[in-house]
Amino acid sequence: MRKPRADSIRNRAEILRAARALLAADGPAAGMDEIAREAGVAVGTLYRHFPTKTDLVGAIMAELAAEVVGELDAALARITGGGRAWDEIAALLHRVVVDSDDDRALREAATNLGAYSDELELRAREAVSAMVTAGHREGTVAPEVTADDLALLMKTQPPAADRRRWAELALRAIAAR
Repeated sequence: MRKPRADSIRNRAEILRAARALLAADGPAAGMDEIAREAGVAVGTLYRHFPTKTDLVGAIMAELAAEVVGELDAALARITGGGRAWDEIAALLHRVVVDSDDDRALREAATNLGAYSDELELRAREAVSAMVTAGHREGTVAPEVTADDLALLMKTQPPAADRRRWAELALRAIAAR
């Protein structure tokens, strides 16, 4: 198998960057022509890399999944290395609730286009479960709190202006007393 050309690799990266930004801003309504224009490539180039919008969104979700799984694996490694589970849970909640507007819009687009990956959900659930269990062991997470509870908190969020305060209150709710 031949190694991809440098310009092909660059074009693919630009298409993914542009699509991620436009889909985050416009959701599934972002058009392929608009994505190609934003990426600085011809529409035919976009379609050679991604024959359908579902393929394109699937590739973006795979990138996002790799990022999230990498972050969760790093958090678990820090906990295993002696870090506090509570600090990692708080950072995760903050990232998902306060800092992830773009990711939220991308997940919605992926769901609407049938490109959402169950792999991300499964890997995230396993990591969050391990984090909650570690929080129980260190006595910082209330014993009745489960990984499903934390997942529910991350899925049900207020409007952007209230998210930081919401995250603070959510952390108080799951803290051991």
